[in-house]
Amino acid sequence: MKLSEKIQQLRKDKGYTQEELAELCKVLSRIFGVSVDVLVKDELTVGDVREVRSCGQKAIGESTPAIYEGLLIKESIDDENILDLMEINKVELWKTNDRPKYWTALTFTSRCPDFPERISRTMISREEPGGNWFVDFKAGNVKYIVFRDLVLKYTIGNEAEKRAVCDKCRELGIPDAQMQWAE
Repeated sequence: MKLSEKIQQLRKDKGYTQEELAELCKVLSRIFGVSVDVLVKDELTVGDVREVRSCGQKAIGESTPAIYEGLLIKESIDDENILDLMEINKVELWKTNDRPKYWTALTFTSRCPDFPERISRTMISREEPGGNWFVDFKAGNVKYIVFRDLVLKYTIGNEAEKRAVCDKCRELGIPDAQMQWAE
């Protein structure tokens, strides 16, 4: 007997309506940090779900303030372990006109002192046009633009430093439209 069949039988035996059970499942899914579908559908698995205690700096109770804050497109990294060094404050899906159809945008902070160097080892870099991914973030009044194995930075308000960073980004194939970083 499949899990869904067992749940249906148990629900009927206990006299719960589908709506009542759905409300209870919402509570369970929040407790476990998974969708209701993962709980009740046979074809979905829990695989790769991390415990909340180990995901993000805030979740493990650190009280030191964040050093870095920025925005990362999740599809731009090749090692998701970097996410353990971040506190994800907001997740958005951005619709594109390209493939994939949606990007996952993560607004984050990090308390990791060597975060720029560590994330530089996870950024995707390919030879074809548009293959150089970067993440931008800041620490105080310093703006970081990080590529695979390359950390660029400038002091916010210093136009000469910013121009040098933008020139390097152009060499790497980044269009000017993508260099409109929030400061």
